[in-house]
Amino acid sequence: MPNWELKKCCNHEQVVFLSTISICTVVILALWRTILLLPFKLVTVFLHEASHAIACKLTCGHVEAIQVNADEGGFTQTRGGVYWVILPAGYLGSAFWGMVLILASTNLLTARIAAGCFAFALLVVLFVAKNWTLRGLCIGFIILLGVIWVLQETTKIRILRYIILFIGVMNSLFSVYDIYDQLISRRDHSSDAEKFAEFCPCPCNGVGWGVIWGFISFLFLCGSMYLGLVILS
Repeated sequence: MPNWELKKCCNHEQVVFLSTISICTVVILALWRTILLLPFKLVTVFLHEASHAIACKLTCGHVEAIQVNADEGGFTQTRGGVYWVILPAGYLGSAFWGMVLILASTNLLTARIAAGCFAFALLVVLFVAKNWTLRGLCIGFIILLGVIWVLQETTKIRILRYIILFIGVMNSLFSVYDIYDQLISRRDHSSDAEKFAEFCPCPCNGVGWGVIWGFISFLFLCGSMYLGLVILS
């Protein structure tokens, strides 16, 4: 039975899990504005845009283009679908994928599955990408995951779980930070939240929606940590 109450927390695996998340968080925040994190930031932008595309497809729309730019921007061009579902899907989808990757890192088998699915998704996007930044990102991460996979299986270098965890934490933090950056520290009137406020008749502006989405994203991160501890108990 799952240990939902987390009795007798924390064992060795749980301590390592929490410590690794803490280390990843410190490293990400310390190197946030450096070029070292740029590839991982672009991956989070890709998952943000991919979430828009998935929401579009799930609501019977058509995805015309997905683009990720070197300046950490991106856009998804859609036609049809349910707009009020597609718009928040970017931020909330990024937080959701962050949670999925964090939980996948708790076990080597699930980490392998996550890496394989991620590589396959990048391979599919490679053939529909509309710019070379996204194509280069897909090729680069497919090679990176392939190398890490080979090292995992043939040597004593066992870092696949930690790479998956790092990408998961990066997505969770990026979702919250991007909302803060676009809507609180500077007002970006082209942001998803501002567009959603114009589209939705609810009495809430873009900043309000940004705060709501940011809070939900933070809950995803907290939920992933709690469920991770349950899995490892």
